[in-house]
Amino acid sequence: MQVKTKQLKQRGILAVVNMKKKGPNLFIGWLIFVLLLFVTECYAKDLSSRWNPETNSQGTNSSPPVQLRRVDNDHVVMENGLLKVTLSTPTGFVTEIQYNGLDNLLEYRNKESKRGYWDVVWSKPGYRRNIFDLLRGTQYRVIAEDENRIEVSFTKIWNSSLDDEIPINIDKRFVGLRTCRFIMLRGSPGFYSYAIFEHLEGWPAVNIIESRMAFKLQQDWFHYMALSDDRQKFMPSPWDRAAGEVLDYPEAVHLTNSADSDINGVDDKYQYSCDNKDGRVSGWVSTDKSVGFWVIIPSDEFRTGGPVKQDLTSHVGPTTLAPFISGHYAGIDLTLRLQDGEPWKKVFGPIFIYLNSGKPNNDPRTLWEDAKEQMLIETKSWPYDFPLSQDFPHANQRSTISGRLLVRERYISTVLINASSAYVGLAPPGEAGSWQKDTRGYQFWNQTDSQGNFMIRGVRPGTYNLYGWVPGFIGDYKYNFSVNISPGDDIQLGDIVYDPPRNGFTLWEIGIPDRSAAEFFVPDPRKTLMTYLSSSNSDRFRQYGLWDRYTDLYPEEDLVYTVGASNYSKDWFFAHVTRDLGNKTHVPTTWRIVFDLPYVVPTRDYYTLRLALASATSARLQKVIITFILAIVHVILTTFHHCNPKGWINDRNATRPHFRTRLIGKDNSIARHGIHGLYWLYSFNIAGYRLHRGTNTIFLRQAFGSGPFFGVMYDYIRLEAPPTRY
Repeated sequence: MQVKTKQLKQRGILAVVNMKKKGPNLFIGWLIFVLLLFVTECYAKDLSSRWNPETNSQGTNSSPPVQLRRVDNDHVVMENGLLKVTLSTPTGFVTEIQYNGLDNLLEYRNKESKRGYWDVVWSKPGYRRNIFDLLRGTQYRVIAEDENRIEVSFTKIWNSSLDDEIPINIDKRFVGLRTCRFIMLRGSPGFYSYAIFEHLEGWPAVNIIESRMAFKLQQDWFHYMALSDDRQKFMPSPWDRAAGEVLDYPEAVHLTNSADSDINGVDDKYQYSCDNKDGRVSGWVSTDKSVGFWVIIPSDEFRTGGPVKQDLTSHVGPTTLAPFISGHYAGIDLTLRLQDGEPWKKVFGPIFIYLNSGKPNNDPRTLWEDAKEQMLIETKSWPYDFPLSQDFPHANQRSTISGRLLVRERYISTVLINASSAYVGLAPPGEAGSWQKDTRGYQFWNQTDSQGNFMIRGVRPGTYNLYGWVPGFIGDYKYNFSVNISPGDDIQLGDIVYDPPRNGFTLWEIGIPDRSAAEFFVPDPRKTLMTYLSSSNSDRFRQYGLWDRYTDLYPEEDLVYTVGASNYSKDWFFAHVTRDLGNKTHVPTTWRIVFDLPYVVPTRDYYTLRLALASATSARLQKVIITFILAIVHVILTTFHHCNPKGWINDRNATRPHFRTRLIGKDNSIARHGIHGLYWLYSFNIAGYRLHRGTNTIFLRQAFGSGPFFGVMYDYIRLEAPPTRY
């Protein structure tokens, strides 16, 4: 193991893991799993011979027929000659996966309910206690069975008298039906799973905090994890973590006594998070057995929060996850809150569990490359045509919408600008930007090409708003009209135009408006906590303890940024955090932006300060107007964790701040090594008479300092001249 680790490091190989302790539990309503098991040749070098869901006749004639058999009163097995999946009946847990001559890829020492399972974390409105539910089925039935396909269902009717199982029935009148379906097809080295959740009209209110599918793999076999081309490595074992030192929170452990001396630094499941759009495939490799276990999520339509919502992937266990509802990097804003009597139904998945194998002691990256190729096939094949539930529309029941997004920025260009690489998507009706907090409906996104053209395929029937945002420009776009989708529609919108917020010419700016703080200065961690996370170092912000580095770099005096002289990539710390005084004492910090104005417009005109936030946690922005010769604007923004940001014009010692917002955010992105959370945008008017010809200063104060994770991360700051000629 030690030799292999060194060899991989020399090649720049690394991996990533995600820890996910809680999973979605509860459920109100129909929960339909669909596990599809296909068999084909597991290792196809030629893509033309791969298993393809769109053409599942591939290899059918030469593949053994699928079989369903009961092995005892409590288990059934689906098999196809390459793969055997054992399911518990009637509970619907995946208890064994036999593949490539191995008896069980799942951790056999775990209870059957903690090997392969769906779960939910939920709560009763008004109660603080969260409840973890493994969604045990109570009824098993065969939906379809022939030599090419088997579909089985696990259902559970929840009775209100079973209060200890799903305590959402506040008044004991809640009755729920949950259905789990598993399907095996001929010709694929893997299986699919999906679920349908339903909350019927008249049912009591419930909060759904998390929902996911999880697999616990054999601890003795799977040691290498891969999340992307540059985020993969040999991982610590559960015993390495147990022998280490717990840091500021239980998920983070300093590996001080690992069995492999090359595995060191910090292990924290949040170091292995990624955006939804980037989390299409992740998994583990057993280098000893030359087997890979991968979770492929072919679409984000059923995941909450949109394409740039961050979430967990895999973590030490070894565990691999498919999260659907989660408040990670967003907080309580992404809790699904179903009201009393509100009808609701949603399909989560299908996801694909893909297995592959190679020659003994091969480079594990070979299996990663193969899994990545299979992921591309799965995404291209979406939406699948094999789920039998009427709640999952097939491709011929879906629609396409296309158009071109342009940007009108008169202070930058006299002609319309192509919205290159913009994100354009359909999501449930709401205000501009509401898609990032949506938990109820489906979302369909794509990126524009260099000309601003977009095409979104596979859209379910329904009523949506069209949303968008453009890297390089602040704010959110929303199309003026609702979009009604019927089966088979091909809607062509033509040219649509986004007018980003703007009042005047840019006097100065800090950062790049891209909804991230990644362009700012990210320090190295303290040497003892340095962890190898990626070969490209592109995710250096995921190192543990970076919040403490601010105190190291600014032990007494806070950050000062001088417009025209400072460089935001070197001189602007990525997170506005507190100062550590020792003895678990932290105090607020005050940053300064110093800038010159050669001329100030008449007193009745207003300047505009734009503050775009990459995230916020319990933050409040406040505003107070005080006259003085020197312009002093005191503000706080971006990743607030229990923060109370304040801003002053002209006097940092004024009793009342110049800037005020409501209390916002709870994404905890600083502690969880995120570089962004939810996006916020604020605009503040500054009367011309409050500014002075010559040097001015803006004070940015993080006013809440009771802990290390309270702080902000800025996306972009801009001062605009008044709309009149400057």
